[in-house]
Amino acid sequence: MAARPFQDVPIPVDNKTATAIFQYKGIPNTVLPTMPQLPASNDSSFALNYNAKLKSLNSPQFPANVPLTVDRHLFYTIGLGINPCPTCPNGTRLTASLNNITFVMPKIGLLQAHYFNTKGVFKTDFPDRPATPFNYTGAPLTANLRTSLTPIPRLTKYNLVDPPERNTVGVPTGGWTAIRFRADNPGVWFMHCHLELHTGWGLKVAFVVEDGKGPNESVLPPPKDLPPC
Repeated sequence: MAARPFQDVPIPVDNKTATAIFQYKGIPNTVLPTMPQLPASNDSSFALNYNAKLKSLNSPQFPANVPLTVDRHLFYTIGLGINPCPTCPNGTRLTASLNNITFVMPKIGLLQAHYFNTKGVFKTDFPDRPATPFNYTGAPLTANLRTSLTPIPRLTKYNLVDPPERNTVGVPTGGWTAIRFRADNPGVWFMHCHLELHTGWGLKVAFVVEDGKGPNESVLPPPKDLPPC
């Protein structure tokens, strides 16, 4: 097998190809494997088609248990901008946002703040849709610019039978992803970009799942020897 990084943005990456031999027991060593033909590193269609084929086991031992009833819809858009920063180079710094809100890490642990009901850490009015939808048909263009149309088929049906259960999902440049989850595990859960640089810009959000009924559905108290931040 062989693998190399996928990249659809014009930034330098370590474009090395990793190879390994996965050999079943009993297969003779005299069979020489051939190097597979890999797609281009920026082949978005290949990457999307591969992801679309990922399924869960959906077996009696490992059922899918897809939530079929949705009681809350959240529509988040990612933004990237520049904020004033007197101590930064050029007097500005990059900042990221979800629905035009940038996450600022508090000085207390999020789980502690939730357990002790610390005021001023969490907000209950986080918008569930973008502040201002962009009008793609009304933006004025200068006289020397031309436009082109690339039809994009709209997804009319989701896989609610055997979708993969994952903690990380790849989103193509300018693309989107749909996530469905059941909020039955009390605590504070991060949704963030996997790049630490982007999380430092504020590209993250914390979901608070409230306690259920009884101690088995409630957040445990912090240990007595928990060191302070």
